Amino acid sequence: MYAVMELADRRKDEEKQRLESLFRSLITRVAQNRDRQAFGQLFDHFAPRLKSFMMRKNTSAELAEDLAQDAMIAVWTKAALYEPSKGSVTTWVFTIARNLRIDRVRRDVHMPTTELGDYDEPSEAPEGEELLGRKQENGLVARALQEIPEEQRQILVLSFVEELPQSEIASKLAIPLGTVKSRMRLAYGRLRRILETGL
Repeated sequence: MYAVMELADRRKDEEKQRLESLFRSLITRVAQNRDRQAFGQLFDHFAPRLKSFMMRKNTSAELAEDLAQDAMIAVWTKAALYEPSKGSVTTWVFTIARNLRIDRVRRDVHMPTTELGDYDEPSEAPEGEELLGRKQENGLVARALQEIPEEQRQILVLSFVEELPQSEIASKLAIPLGTVKSRMRLAYGRLRRILETGL
């Protein structure tokens, strides 16, 4: 049993050394020749591992993806700075990623706000004429919506009021995606004619 475990450990070490040798070769090719294929191999190996590492540090999937991408960009641009005497390629890449994460956390910490008192700035609220124009437009649109068939109106409401993507509208109404797109196109055409001609 002990011999089997020792053999497994030795194989693990050999694989680790083989990978490190490969990574050093790849990073050298990137540093000296800007070798895209070598970088692609590094990216394929490290990017998913960096994302997973970030997510284990309580980072959202989206931010973890961004940080992994940023780290790999840094590997591309700083490949010439890698020094084998200071550690493995893996350690170097993960250190870059960790530092980027720390920088992002520091940057995202909210700064305290200061009360400005009687600060006068022109209001961006719409003026009377603009409000009247908007109300008239809204009334025209509401009347135009009443003129189109219910099935088309329902799709427009789900799309623009509830802000659902077309695929979710299709599943919510249990109709094919093509039907949603077709009804939306018909509704746009009909609304345009009604609003332009008043018919």
